[in-house]
Amino acid sequence: MASDLLAIARSGTRAARAALDVTAQNIANASSEGYVRRSVSLSEVSATSTLSGTASISLSGVRVAGIARNADLFRQAEVRRTGSDAARASAEVQGLENIESAVEQSGLYEASVAFEGSLQQLVSDPTDGSLRASALESARTLASTFNVTSKSLDAAGEGLRFEAQDGVDQVNLLAGELARVNARLSRAADASSDQSTLLDQRDSLLQKLSSQVDVTTVFSSDKTVEVRLGGSTGPQLVSGQAVGALAMQTAADGTVGFTLAGTAVAPASGALAGKAQALVQVAETRGKVDAVAAGIIATVNAAQASGVDLAGAAGQPIFSGTKAADIAVVATSGSQIATAPAGAAAGSRDVGNLNALRTALSAANPSGGLDAALFDISSAVAGRTVTRDALISIADSASIALQTQAGVDLDQEAVNLVRYQQAFQASGRIMQVANDLFDTLLGIR
Repeated sequence: MASDLLAIARSGTRAARAALDVTAQNIANASSEGYVRRSVSLSEVSATSTLSGTASISLSGVRVAGIARNADLFRQAEVRRTGSDAARASAEVQGLENIESAVEQSGLYEASVAFEGSLQQLVSDPTDGSLRASALESARTLASTFNVTSKSLDAAGEGLRFEAQDGVDQVNLLAGELARVNARLSRAADASSDQSTLLDQRDSLLQKLSSQVDVTTVFSSDKTVEVRLGGSTGPQLVSGQAVGALAMQTAADGTVGFTLAGTAVAPASGALAGKAQALVQVAETRGKVDAVAAGIIATVNAAQASGVDLAGAAGQPIFSGTKAADIAVVATSGSQIATAPAGAAAGSRDVGNLNALRTALSAANPSGGLDAALFDISSAVAGRTVTRDALISIADSASIALQTQAGVDLDQEAVNLVRYQQAFQASGRIMQVANDLFDTLLGIR
C-alpha cells in the first residue's frame, strides 16, 4: 500500500483534532461529579507491500484506536466497598446518638433518684402532708418522664424506619436507572464517546447504590453490569435490563428486615445495614426501660397492698400500666401512700411498710438499671464512633487514590492542549510542504 505525505498529514490532523476535543472535554468536566478523565488511544497505520518482490512495511500515518477512560476497576470496587462500610457505621452512630439523647435528655435517671429520695424523706415524718404530697409528685414526675422517654424512643425509631424506607426507595430507583444504562451500553459502539459517558453513569450509579447496601458486581464484555446484594451468591438486584424489587418489613418490636424479589436479604454494609442495627438497639433499650418501669409498678403497688394509708384504710395502687409508655399515677392524694403496716391505726407514725417499700425498691434497683442502660448506650456510641472515624479515613484514602488516577489534572490537560495543538499545526505544515513539493515537481520543464 503506497503512502504519501498528504495522507499521513491528514491522519495526523484527525488524530490531533480528536485529542484536542477529548482534552477540551476533560477541562470542561474537571469539576463534574462522577466524571472520569478520558485519553485518546492512537495507533500506527501500516500495511505490507510485496510489489518490490520482498515484503516491506509501509507506514501510512496514525489513527484513533479509541477513547479510553482512566479508571481502574479494582480501585473503583475498593471505593465502593470502603464507602459502603463507612456509610453503615455513620448511619448506626447517628441512630445510637438519637437513642442516647432520648434516654439521657429526658432526665429519667434523675427522676428515679428523686422518687427514691422523696420516700427516704417521708420516713422522718410519715404524717407530714407536705412530705406526702412531695413523694406523690415525685412519683407523678417519674411516670411522666417514663412516658416522655418512651415517646422519644418511638420518635427515634420512627425516624430510622422512615430513613430506611427512603433508602429502599433510592435503591429501587438507582437499580432502575442502572438497568436503563445497561440497555444503552449493550447498543453503544465500543470505545466510543457515548460509551464512555454511559460508563461514567454506570459507575456513578454503582457508587450511590453501595452507599445504601453492599453490592457485588460482575461486568460483561459489552460493559453491562450484574448486581447482587449480600455477596456473590445473593439475590440479583440488576441483571441486564431486569430489576428485582427491594422491600422492607417492620417487625412488632420495631426492627426491620429486607427482601429482594421475595428473597430475604440482610445487608452487611451500607446505610440500610446501619439503620437496621440502630433499630435493634432501639428495641433493646426500650426493653430495658420497660423492664424498669414494670419493676417500679409491681414493687410499689405490692408494698401498697401490704400496708395502710394515713386514714388507716388498706393501701391502694399508686401506679397503673405495665410499661414506660402507659405508666401513670392513679393515687389522688399523698395521704394514700401506705406507710404503716397492715392493722395500724389512722395517723400512725409507724413506717414499717414504708421501709419495706424502700427495701424492695433497693433490691429492684431501678436507678441502677437505668444507669446501666445509659452506660450501655454511651459505650456503644463511643465505640462505634471510633470505628466510624477509622472507616471514613479508609474510605477517604481509597477515594483519593481513585481520584488521583481518574480525576482531571488541569495542569496536565493544559500541557496536552499545547502538545496536541502543536501536533495539529505540524500536520498542517506537512500538508503545506507536500503541496510545495508537488508544485515544484509540476513546474519542472
